Amino acid sequence: MNVLVLNCGSSSLKYQILNMGEEATLLASGLVERIGLKKGVLTHKPEGKDKFKTVQDIPNHSVGINLVLAALVDADHGVISDIKEINAAGHRVAHGGEYFQDSAFITEEAKANIKACCELAPLHNPANLEGILAIEKLLPGLPQVAVFDTSFHQTLPKEAFMYGLPYDCYETLKVRKYGFHGTSHKFVANKACDILGWNIEDKKIVSCHLGNGASVCAIDGGKSIETSMGFTPNEGLLMGTRTGNLDLGALLYIAEKKDLSIQETNNLINKESGLAGISGISSDMRDLENAAAEGNDRAQLALDMFAYRVKRFVGSYTASLGGVDLVIFTGGIGENDAVSREKIAGNFGYLGLDFDFEKNKGLRGKDAVISTEDSKVKCMIVTTNEELVIAKDTLRIVSAL
Repeated sequence: MNVLVLNCGSSSLKYQILNMGEEATLLASGLVERIGLKKGVLTHKPEGKDKFKTVQDIPNHSVGINLVLAALVDADHGVISDIKEINAAGHRVAHGGEYFQDSAFITEEAKANIKACCELAPLHNPANLEGILAIEKLLPGLPQVAVFDTSFHQTLPKEAFMYGLPYDCYETLKVRKYGFHGTSHKFVANKACDILGWNIEDKKIVSCHLGNGASVCAIDGGKSIETSMGFTPNEGLLMGTRTGNLDLGALLYIAEKKDLSIQETNNLINKESGLAGISGISSDMRDLENAAAEGNDRAQLALDMFAYRVKRFVGSYTASLGGVDLVIFTGGIGENDAVSREKIAGNFGYLGLDFDFEKNKGLRGKDAVISTEDSKVKCMIVTTNEELVIAKDTLRIVSAL
């Protein structure tokens, strides 16, 4: 089965096409940028062939996806001979609310429920739905599956997902913790257990997905029981441009003193804060580490704050789990930044985790154990692949029809 995986943003879409044989094989991947703007760009990367780029106006997602389909069957850059060789499409959908506890086959009801969640994820769900509708239009009858960032966290107990607000806010507005990065946390936890030869059903895992967006997840027996992102992706860790946890009274005070509108307040906590806001330099770890090495105190402070908060969440989630067997690092920072991993996990001896500083040095983008051989608690780098999760879930659901 060939599965086309789509991750549609408001002005971009990422894609992969995978052959889901005994071993999943990537056939091609790519990115469409500047959707809705002049001079849109398609960058197509077929495996074993030269990268291909085209520039033209891409007014909407349908046009963008049509360009992708044309690239897939192109005589020079294509990887299939006919569009009919695409057997299913899998879509990343940001928010499934309480409607979806698992990935779902796309039906009229599913589309209505995804649309109902647009209020909860106004920057993501509308674009995700556009991708689904575009495939319906361009490839009528093709089976489609939605894979939700939130569904893995639907196993959180009520005491974990509720906020201390009037209960009416939950009943009428559905304000609660939903969590995100679910596909990544689920994937790396299962992958780590496969590597270690463990049965995930009797293991307690803390997964740290660290990138420009970052979250920690407590996984007990393969199920999410706590996660750091909340009603929105702003809650939890300090991130590239997001505040993470913040005293709401402080936010009200700032908004009043600076006379900020709702939109300006939203920009403050989502686009102007985090590592970039603290350092005044960048949201990129590499830039901050270089600046800190040159004596920039604010860059060093941003690095220290980031590591401290991850460390604090790992400790608290160990308490939620009643112990821990494995701590995972994944995501752009988790997989590639040895300095951050050391700052976070270097003194977890009290948890029974003996960090191996030598193994950790210089490791980038590789699955590896970075705890000592006799460490009671394991620590690993595990490379994530959310597109593969989407393809596997699409295969599972379509095959069961």
